[in-house]
Amino acid sequence: MARLLFSPVLLVYHVSLLLSAISSATVENAPDCVAVGTLISSCTEFVNYGYPDPIPGSSCCDAMTVLGSYSDSSDKKRWLCNCFIDLINVFNSNATAISTLSGFCGIVLGFTIDPNTDCNFIQ
Repeated sequence: MARLLFSPVLLVYHVSLLLSAISSATVENAPDCVAVGTLISSCTEFVNYGYPDPIPGSSCCDAMTVLGSYSDSSDKKRWLCNCFIDLINVFNSNATAISTLSGFCGIVLGFTIDPNTDCNFIQ
């Protein structure tokens, strides 16, 4: 069986495409949460198994950095928060892992990733 290898060049290419799609969107025309899910997919091992911890410079933390750079307004933070809540609802058994990603990566999103967060009150 062939094994997929991830090239750093391809990762940078895909992250830049996603960042471009995310950053060019207005809140009214916000990208759907698939882009967030795609970025977070680089954290799959941690989300599914709880290890290895993401560290700054890893592909997982690079994805969180992209998302952190997007959360520069209240509307974008609320949108991003709702995307994380959707991910937590889908991967409920892994909610704790998802909620700790920004902390492990040292990224400030402007809200707490938690199933009990009410994204409507984010400022």
